[in-house]
Amino acid sequence: MQHDQLKQDVGPEILQQRKVAIVGYGSQGEAHARNLADSGVEVRVGLRPGSSSREKAKAHGIPVADVGDAVAWADLVSVLIPDPAQPGVYEESIEPNLRPGATLLFAHGFNVHFGAITPPENVDVVLVAPKSPGPMLRREYVAGNGVPSLLAVHQDHTGEAEAIARSYAAGLGSDRAGVLTTTFAEETETDLFGEQAVLCGGASALIQAGFETLVEAGYQPEVAYFECLHELKLIVDLAYEHGLTGMRSRISDTAEFGDYVSGPRVIGEESRAAMKQILEEVRSGDFARRWIKESEGGGGEFQRLRAQAQGHPLEEVGSRLRARMAWLNGDES
Repeated sequence: MQHDQLKQDVGPEILQQRKVAIVGYGSQGEAHARNLADSGVEVRVGLRPGSSSREKAKAHGIPVADVGDAVAWADLVSVLIPDPAQPGVYEESIEPNLRPGATLLFAHGFNVHFGAITPPENVDVVLVAPKSPGPMLRREYVAGNGVPSLLAVHQDHTGEAEAIARSYAAGLGSDRAGVLTTTFAEETETDLFGEQAVLCGGASALIQAGFETLVEAGYQPEVAYFECLHELKLIVDLAYEHGLTGMRSRISDTAEFGDYVSGPRVIGEESRAAMKQILEEVRSGDFARRWIKESEGGGGEFQRLRAQAQGHPLEEVGSRLRARMAWLNGDES
């Protein structure tokens, strides 16, 4: 990764000379389309005929077309639908209409890296991955700021792939915050590992285990919820804004000392061994194959695990407590 490219002078001008199709109008699709349009880029959104997002995109002033028509019209096609849906849509509507010399862009390298999508040799294939949810990407752009993006080139047919990708990132506003050069493999593998071992899987399991430990020891579930989940936001926000050292300088000395002496006992050698195993499963493609098979098979295990997690006592307690927190505006999403 080239860390010296946090700042660069490529603006949206290159993209302003091209027509861009955004396939999908979810969290990322909406933000990409609106930011690019506001950056002077000609944008169309490609959606299936019955999509509920059609009126939403039109209300934002973005022209809408069927996916195949949008792809055939475009010089750059940005694929921003969920990973499991991409291979089918690509095979049916994108590949048959992709123009030679066009640019195929992804915000996550999963399907290309693991071979679920194999682009033709006569197009550029790039990645621009903003490191934030879509609403934040849009909000920061409107405020005159930006969020960092990762950028990668998988295939450079025209010799201009990197410049086009950088111009796309600038159109999103990411040049205001920083664009880091990576590869499809690095972006995909670190993203999957981070989600599973730390951000989603690791954090969720840690919260539930802490809650269960306190409740099993006889403490009130409500108090356990406050200590193991509710107050997590304070710590995460401090770490997000100031790093781990900055977070520790802003909590009590008691909490900081407990951090040093107890954290390594929870995340010890067994946890580190599990992380290494998770990373190996990601890098080898085992997880990707399992997820693809699960998606193609109807998602039975996924739905079972989702229902099991939703039925955890932590969720019932949390739902009751959050209902009394007026500042959450009743948002249980």
